[in-house]
Amino acid sequence: VRLRADIDDLRTLKQELEHARTFGDTEHVEPLLQRLKLWHQNGIRVAIASDSQSRTDRLHGVLAGRGIDVRIAPPDAKPTSFSGVTIVPGAPAHSFASMRDGVAIVTAADIFGHRTHRTEWGGRRGRRKAKDLLLGGVGDFSQLRTGDYLVHQKHGVGRYLGLKKIAVGTVSTRETTAIGVATPKPLEIDALQLEYDGGTLYLPVYRLGEVQRYVGAEGHAPKLDKLGGQTWEITRSKVSRHVRVLAEELLQLYAQRASLPGHRFPPADDTYRELEATFPFDETPDQAAAIEAVLGDMEAPRAMDRLVCGDVGYGKTEVALRAIFRAVQGGKQAAVLAPTTVLVEQHYRTMLDRFSGFGLQIGRLSRFQGKADQIETVRKLSEGKLDVVVGTHRLLSPDVRFKDLGLLVIDEEQRFGVAHKEKIKKHRASVDVLTLTATPIPRTLHLAMANLRDLSIIATPPADRRAVRTFVSRIDDVVIREAIERELARGGQVFFITPTIGTMGVRAVDHRIPNDDKPQKRLKPRDDDRSIEDWAEYLRGLVPAARIGIGHGSLTAEQLENVMVKFIAGDLDILVATTIVESGLDIPKANTMFVARADAFGLAQLYQLRGRIGRSKDRAYCYLLVPEPEHLTEEARRRLETLQRFTELGAGFQIASQDLEIRGGGELLGAKQSGSIAAVGFDQYVKMLERAVAEMGGKPIHSEVDPELSIETPGFIPDDYVP
Repeated sequence: VRLRADIDDLRTLKQELEHARTFGDTEHVEPLLQRLKLWHQNGIRVAIASDSQSRTDRLHGVLAGRGIDVRIAPPDAKPTSFSGVTIVPGAPAHSFASMRDGVAIVTAADIFGHRTHRTEWGGRRGRRKAKDLLLGGVGDFSQLRTGDYLVHQKHGVGRYLGLKKIAVGTVSTRETTAIGVATPKPLEIDALQLEYDGGTLYLPVYRLGEVQRYVGAEGHAPKLDKLGGQTWEITRSKVSRHVRVLAEELLQLYAQRASLPGHRFPPADDTYRELEATFPFDETPDQAAAIEAVLGDMEAPRAMDRLVCGDVGYGKTEVALRAIFRAVQGGKQAAVLAPTTVLVEQHYRTMLDRFSGFGLQIGRLSRFQGKADQIETVRKLSEGKLDVVVGTHRLLSPDVRFKDLGLLVIDEEQRFGVAHKEKIKKHRASVDVLTLTATPIPRTLHLAMANLRDLSIIATPPADRRAVRTFVSRIDDVVIREAIERELARGGQVFFITPTIGTMGVRAVDHRIPNDDKPQKRLKPRDDDRSIEDWAEYLRGLVPAARIGIGHGSLTAEQLENVMVKFIAGDLDILVATTIVESGLDIPKANTMFVARADAFGLAQLYQLRGRIGRSKDRAYCYLLVPEPEHLTEEARRRLETLQRFTELGAGFQIASQDLEIRGGGELLGAKQSGSIAAVGFDQYVKMLERAVAEMGGKPIHSEVDPELSIETPGFIPDDYVP
């Protein structure tokens, strides 16, 4: 083996760049700039190896903006043709230089830090998937279940009973009878069988577009309309009046917002490009579009009020971080409002890490801080000594004053109370507002609101993300033990979620035969009805080697913070917790979750909880633990079936079509409209709203035309075609 003594591994340069990124006592790329000037003076050719197209573009922008003559190598260029500073594709393990050969290779990872994912998002399959996620309504028969409620445009609410082959006439055939007369054959088609009050409607499958799934509040069964009656028309007229009032309010609100003057932030500069380059992922197309839209709003003369909606773990936080950085660059302060102390802590740590080396002063306000710390934080905010603060509703207290607030980021606004929302409205009139939500917004509502509120939807999953496998199971020691041991064996962590801190007080029948041999029934505590402490003790018995912590809202701020910090740091293997971990918590190593008494949770809660796992490239597993079948309500069965059925990436948009609670209706339309939505179903309501907004806005109305086609051809799939 021959070793070249003249090869420099550029370790000193790497250390200088790391120091600049971490402590921010100089520009991030200043050590590189000094080295490039030295190499240029000595005639050294420099190749900067970039591991993705996005980094290539950012590298070029950062270096060119600082006066470096840099070019991007064409795909077919030969290494010997390079001169000066050239960005080339590749990801060598280390930077190095050879003075004898007159060449230096510097990796983008050494300049900006290592990327977590090196694969580009995309491909036709990924883009097609993202498009499919936004399709609304009844798209295909696989989405329908016998017993589902559907809404027909003309006849109202009916119940789907399945597909039925019906005869709609006859068709001539070439077959003849013995006397030479042509034999007519029944003309059959497949039709949806819809039950109504006092009758049945058979809807040909090619008219599937005339119905939408009825989506109302969970557990609410709508009343069937009378076929041929007047109830549906009366209901539609009543709802139509309410919709027009709402449309007028929304149009007025939009006009008011559009007229509000806002701070016009300057365009992004090279320092912002450096922050972009330190993002350890490649942005998905939706994420990049959302970032561009937000920055465009901030550079506009009117106040921003944008909602960014995306599935859990799809990168909404990075969109907010870019906006925060731009606000601080523009000389303004930024505030992040979060619904829970745990989420505040998560955001605080994320910002400390993400803005490391950029000199931002970051504070927090929640019950995790003592009174003295809170007073100090409030003082620094008023004096302008803090650039960013993240907090709970404590931020809305009268004593909290900003020197120059320019941006308010609201995470999951729907989880704040009415009083808090009223205080938030006061800020909306004077500062840029960016709202984040994991509530999936269906395509129909998006279209209806497109001209009323600035919406950005992130529907594309990050690269290498895998779907969470979901199982419904009864309490089984073997299943739980093996799942935990499997997760711990691969270096992971486990969530164990309980519905309450104490027991729920449910009882089961205990069959006993006393001495007199007469059967007697007695109620006893159920095996699945345990307090959070009992669950922790149960897990200690199953997996003695596991390090277990307990987290819930009744702990003191110091106790809860200690538990969460230990779990985030990997010092705990299992976190037994209530729904305090429901939103925002991002722990990539935690990829197994158990939900005790899953039947006691709403679909929205289960969906949000499941989103806490599967946030890395490792396969994640969610176990919904339920009682014996006789203890499950019909609503709970359907809820669990829905969550188990829709497990693929981005399934929130499909789950959203099952339950109004997580559909975003209340968040965007307001609670006052819930009665009207329940009367006609969500999809029909949104369709009426879209039409009313267009009419009152003076836009043309495009009516759907469904022509009647009469073709003497059977319209069904033969039974022997279906396996």
